[in-house]
Amino acid sequence: MIILASSSPRRHELLKKLCPIFKIQSSDAPEVQQADSPKILAVENAKIKAQSVAAKNPDAIVIGADTIVVLNGEIFGKPDGVKGAEEMLARLSGKKHEVITGLAICAGGKIFTDYEVTEVYFGEMTAEEIKKYVTTGEPLDKSGSYALQGGATKFIEKIHGDWSNVVGLPVYRLRKLAQAAGINFEEV
Repeated sequence: MIILASSSPRRHELLKKLCPIFKIQSSDAPEVQQADSPKILAVENAKIKAQSVAAKNPDAIVIGADTIVVLNGEIFGKPDGVKGAEEMLARLSGKKHEVITGLAICAGGKIFTDYEVTEVYFGEMTAEEIKKYVTTGEPLDKSGSYALQGGATKFIEKIHGDWSNVVGLPVYRLRKLAQAAGINFEEV
């Protein structure tokens, strides 16, 4: 049995590309807020999520993921309301940032981890465009206050790397991590 330790509908859709049958069980474990680097932070939080769910399902293969947005070394999590979303988007406007997703797979009493980094280039956004986008509500529950697959598409000039990482689950990297762990999603 495979369990995705996430309630994200975007992650559910992406995991279906690798594994048609899986269960969903969100982790309620508190995440860490600081680490030596953003990559380590994303991996640590993915591990926490996967281990929390694996503790309740020791015979399952549990997948955890954590996605963060990083601008000049500063981590952008989910915004603190409308004002926070507007401020984040204003800071991202016209700049390149990184989206990092940490991955963890708990299987057979072992944990396997990796991460993916994608560069996202935002075009310039006016204050009015930002406000209009934020009023859709879409940015309010997203790291960095935007959704690549949603209304923010019109602001993204280009990306370098895996687009599925920006959505929240780097499909190729997860497949390679599973292979390294001896897991074939099509046979589980």
